[in-house]
Amino acid sequence: MAFDGLVTKAVISELNNSIIGSKVNKIFQPTKNEIIIGLYGNGINYLLNVCVHPELCRICLTTHSKPNPQNALNFCMLLRKYLIGSKIISISSYDLERTIEIKFECFNEFNDLVIRKLFVEIMSRQSNIILTNENNIIIDSLLHLTNSTRELLPAHEYTFMPNNKISFLELNDFNEFLEKLQGNNDNLIKKLPNTFIGFSKSFIKETLHYLNVDSSSYSNSDLENIYNYIKTIISNFGTNNLAVNFFWDDFYFQKEQENIFLNSRNNLLKIISANLKKTYKKLENINSKIEECKFMDTYKLYGELLTANLYKLSSMPHTNKVTLENYYDNNTLIDIPLDNSISVQQNIEKYFKKYNKLKNSLEIVTLHKQETTKELDYAESIIFSIENAKSINNINEIYEEISDNIEIKFQSKKPKSKSKKKTINLENTTVSGYTVFIGKNNIQNDFLTLKFAEKEDIWFHTQKFHGSHVLLKTNGETDIEDDVLIECAKIAMQNSKASQSSNVPVDYCFAKFVKKVAGSKPRNGGLHQLQNYFCKVKWTELTSLHKIFALGICCTLAFWPRMYFFHAIPTNDLHLYNILLEFLITNLVLFSLAHSCLTIPIYSIFFLHVYLLQFLSVY
Repeated sequence: MAFDGLVTKAVISELNNSIIGSKVNKIFQPTKNEIIIGLYGNGINYLLNVCVHPELCRICLTTHSKPNPQNALNFCMLLRKYLIGSKIISISSYDLERTIEIKFECFNEFNDLVIRKLFVEIMSRQSNIILTNENNIIIDSLLHLTNSTRELLPAHEYTFMPNNKISFLELNDFNEFLEKLQGNNDNLIKKLPNTFIGFSKSFIKETLHYLNVDSSSYSNSDLENIYNYIKTIISNFGTNNLAVNFFWDDFYFQKEQENIFLNSRNNLLKIISANLKKTYKKLENINSKIEECKFMDTYKLYGELLTANLYKLSSMPHTNKVTLENYYDNNTLIDIPLDNSISVQQNIEKYFKKYNKLKNSLEIVTLHKQETTKELDYAESIIFSIENAKSINNINEIYEEISDNIEIKFQSKKPKSKSKKKTINLENTTVSGYTVFIGKNNIQNDFLTLKFAEKEDIWFHTQKFHGSHVLLKTNGETDIEDDVLIECAKIAMQNSKASQSSNVPVDYCFAKFVKKVAGSKPRNGGLHQLQNYFCKVKWTELTSLHKIFALGICCTLAFWPRMYFFHAIPTNDLHLYNILLEFLITNLVLFSLAHSCLTIPIYSIFFLHVYLLQFLSVY
């Protein structure tokens, strides 16, 4: 949906009926592309949202609150200087253009009554906000632009964006409308937006769909219907009490929240992925060091053998290697490399020095490997939490967690604010009258398990898979049916990395048995008195395609030996028929015992025909 000229005209018509005469009492700038103007008029407070984001550009009243930054940006400070305390006297737009002019009446520094204008241009990437005086001389603009058609710079005269399209509002009747469309062979979806001001392609598509008109083949009566329909829409502007304003406000706010969520999630994934890559590289270096330490016993052996034969080697000339008997291995001969630039005694000291160095290194790198493995496991749990996040609040919780537990160079440092108690909203569902809570990240998991849970509540988590903590609130009951526990185990499986698996072990125990190691990162805890369920996908939960695939595999495995055997020994058709009949009965009995399902005979007959055709082709 596009904020085109028609929408702009509709919004301005509603604003003229509501905020004219309102006083500007505050101005703030939540983002670099958005200005919020607080208004008061007729005993009602309004918030006018002016956004020039390339994808979210709009102007409308808003009911959604946004944070006011502690440090205001320069353009916001300029608007406060010139517009705070002023009164809106008019809001207008030329024709169906997406340029809005808002006139303010205020007092200057000499206490003289003056007029100032705020021009809002809603033009995708060229959207802008320009403040001028009553003579259209630019005081300043949000974006300073210079191109071949005009200059938007301070002290320059403001001029409208040139437009060569035809004004629909100036048409007198349908004949003139039809005349303007002559000579253009494009379809209507391209022809109307390219000919008239303020029509977007999405609006024309919806209009054609509503009137059931083909964009390529149409008659003059169809064009007349389109003309009358657009005229009716324009004549109804301003009749709805701010309905258009609040509709677009809700639409763009939802779209804006989705964009913020996706951008935040992708940025966080990028940060964690970079950290994960560094950790994998660190683990690779540690493993290579451990591989190198495997030769330490060889260096020790060389040193001991050289020491035992030192009396023989001391009189020998310097050489690159020496062959000695290995008394650890039945006196087999072994070649020991030497450095011919130093003596044998120095070679012995060199080998023992290498041995001791690698021995000490092995102890250190083993500890480093354990720590690095824990870091990898923790980072993977963070990635799982990010992928399962459903709101910007979940992303903020994960951001706070990793800023405390992972060494990351953030692009911008946030100012330290006073710590406030934040409410954690847990996702919940109901199973047989019991409330089940689900943690969506490590912070929620810790809160759910260690603070929110009662002693007799039952805790669930997938075994050896990253996933959500699931808590069954028992309300003091101790006798919980197995069906309820199995459903909770399924919820734990569905909210884990093993959600696509068919057989997943799920641990469960009373919440009082879940303990957290002091000083550990979120999610690292100790458990005891665990039990587990194996969550399996039931036959009835499989789709028909899965059933056919499973039956095909089982039938093939059951019948392949017979096919191979009788392919080698020729048989008559009756013998082959008996084999196929035996195959059908065997598989029917096998699947009937395994799963009680009426569809089994149908699928078995289906595969019987498949194999029958295969055998006939063989014989």
